[in-house]
Amino acid sequence: MNRRSALAAFLAGLAGALPALNRAAAQHHMMTPPPVPADGKAVLIFAAATLKPALDAVVSTYRTQQGVEVVIAYGPTPALAKQIENGAPADIFFSADPQWMGYLAERKLIRLHTRTDLLGNVLVLAGPSSPSVQAPVTIDRHFPLSQVVGTGPLSMCNPADHPAGRYGKASLEALGLWESVAQKIAIANDPQAAVVQVTRGEAPAAIVFATDVKDVPGTRIIGTFPDASHPPIVYPVALTMAAPHADAAERLLAYLKSAEARTLFDRYGYR
Repeated sequence: MNRRSALAAFLAGLAGALPALNRAAAQHHMMTPPPVPADGKAVLIFAAATLKPALDAVVSTYRTQQGVEVVIAYGPTPALAKQIENGAPADIFFSADPQWMGYLAERKLIRLHTRTDLLGNVLVLAGPSSPSVQAPVTIDRHFPLSQVVGTGPLSMCNPADHPAGRYGKASLEALGLWESVAQKIAIANDPQAAVVQVTRGEAPAAIVFATDVKDVPGTRIIGTFPDASHPPIVYPVALTMAAPHADAAERLLAYLKSAEARTLFDRYGYR
């Protein structure tokens, strides 16, 4: 199978695996599958879906400046890592947490010398927008989460494998809030899907990253979870070991780490 066919197969498989809710999230964030270059010469990034608005802006600037063709395939971090393990032709992997980058590193599927912890984020409780302006609170042990969630559901990603879900459960457990909502949780495929549930009135609250709520109509941040209540939120990026366009990918990676790119990421709320 050539690189173009492999990428097309990956995108088709990823789209087919997404449940209806996640397809709605993809539409909401304009997560349409990227075009597959006929010549297979584009640098291919596999990136966590939560990065889309910011990474699109950064890569668009790079394309304009360098005239280089770049394709980004977005999806849940676990699915992307598994696809790379199964031979998907990605040049760069941009993960939503260190664990899945470590998963590939253990299997010698990334170039360790290129790995960089590029971004950070904030874990938040999102809810529907309110007529009155209310500043986000810091969530602590006394926060009335069960009251906010009511009969539910509380939308969040799967704590078993998704970074946002893992951070969310860790924080709730650290704050002694997990048991009060454990039976009210609805699992979302990614944070964008959780936000869509809130905007549609299908969930009164969702645990997501702050950047997932930024500029999304009909939502607000109810509260932020203390950094100390969960592992550090880190987005590592690296070249894959099998990168078909390693030289071009390394130049793109250098740009992602540049001050110019950092300014763009900052505009979207990343740390």
